Amino acid sequence: MRLVLAAFGLALSLAGAQAQTLTMAVGAPVTSLDPHFHQLSPNNAAAGMIFGKLVEDDANGVLRPGLALSWSAVAPDTWEFRLRPGVRFHNGNAFTADDVAFTFARIPQVPNSPSSFAGFVRPIIRIEVVDPLTIRFITNGPYPLLPMDLSNLYILDRETHANATTEQFNSGAMAIGTGPFRLVRHANGDRIELERNDGYHGEAPAFARVVYRMITNDSARMAALLAGDVDVIDQVPTADLARLRSDARVSLSEIMGLRIIFLGLDHGRTDASPFITDNEGRPIARNPLKDVRVRRALSMAIDRNAITSRVMEGSATPAGQYLPPGTFAYVPDLAAQAHDPEGARRLLAEAGFPQGFRITLHGPNDRYPNDSRIIQAIGQMWTRVGIRTTVEAQTWSTFIGRAARAEFSSFLVGWGNNPDGSHPLRNLIACPSPERGWGNSNRGRYCNEALDQGLMAAMRELDNGARAAQLIALQRLALEDLAIIPLHNQTNIWASRRGFTVTPRVDELSMAQSVRPAAGR
Repeated sequence: MRLVLAAFGLALSLAGAQAQTLTMAVGAPVTSLDPHFHQLSPNNAAAGMIFGKLVEDDANGVLRPGLALSWSAVAPDTWEFRLRPGVRFHNGNAFTADDVAFTFARIPQVPNSPSSFAGFVRPIIRIEVVDPLTIRFITNGPYPLLPMDLSNLYILDRETHANATTEQFNSGAMAIGTGPFRLVRHANGDRIELERNDGYHGEAPAFARVVYRMITNDSARMAALLAGDVDVIDQVPTADLARLRSDARVSLSEIMGLRIIFLGLDHGRTDASPFITDNEGRPIARNPLKDVRVRRALSMAIDRNAITSRVMEGSATPAGQYLPPGTFAYVPDLAAQAHDPEGARRLLAEAGFPQGFRITLHGPNDRYPNDSRIIQAIGQMWTRVGIRTTVEAQTWSTFIGRAARAEFSSFLVGWGNNPDGSHPLRNLIACPSPERGWGNSNRGRYCNEALDQGLMAAMRELDNGARAAQLIALQRLALEDLAIIPLHNQTNIWASRRGFTVTPRVDELSMAQSVRPAAGR
């Protein structure tokens, strides 16, 4: 009897331990645990579990207090932030205003960043540490967007991270923050293991331990969920959605996301573009993509409705602009470009390419839902209007490095927006400028100085109505010029086993604190 009772007690203990562990599987790899190395949603999701920000944003993108309890503009060019008392880093060091000053000085200095966070601190020309829990940011003129900008920046500890390298973060040695979880183990490209931070200042996470797995293959990720090997997955394969909606073992959590999937084009080269030739395979002396008629023809050749309904299985919405409805400075009355192959052929002829030309369309095959299938579909659509298209899909790690070096003529990529019209303009459209911190993800090297000047004025406008009007006009300008070609906004979808519930986020970040036991579990 004693043996039976002991075995029963052990079983209960194991069941309790299992119930305290959450296993998640995500479809895109985390490439760095340095929270300032690369503006990339998977990296931001990992950082959001380990580190904290002055200003947090909730599941709907609404700003709320984080490490700062409050903030206010005390002068047209000065913001004051009151910090949360009693916060400690995972190693026991106290969080103070000096850590914030150190963090913001570090961000522009991170070497080899593929997409820098520096643009979020460039408007700050001076930082004043008033006392350990009060800090002031003096900006280069009025700057109403500072609280939103700071919602992108994770805070480090001066004492711990003064000389920390990105490699030390990736090893786990320096992955020390104030967030709801502590790092236990990081197996690069495979998994991150975390434990609950019992000293966390916010709402306590529901699970004591988290195993955060990276399973980039859609079928393998789906099989792991159905087999019970993982509790939650993101990037639910669209081909499985109809079946999952009727499967009682699984729950889906969905929300319209802020991410825009788009095509980038080579604006930087006036002469030959590397992956464009005539129909005999000879380089074309002038880059056809510099002609807006060619860019417009490429856009008109794309049947967005077919992509969203057939390739995306209804889990996306055709886009004619950079942000979805409901965001600040959304452009009214601007629908997605209609599919018009005949119009595309006419524009190509007007531009001097009546027989079209050859192009290679690049893209990742393991980053966004159906990314390789999307470029295959677009390649066929372009070929039908006379632009004979070769499609080349690569792993994300290879693709993004080449895109950052502007090696491509045309490519598919995505961008996770903040819900403000300035965000895509600053990051995707503005002339690349380390001094301003703009254009960090402008991999097509588009540049329009008049647009940049208008953007600078809009970002200093304190009246929200006037600023919205300015940003709408600037977006219309960039969209008319086809700086990039918008395709669709994704619907963010998570699937969870029975007994778990996920709060879906518009920013698509998959974080363990968004998962809780279902009622009655």
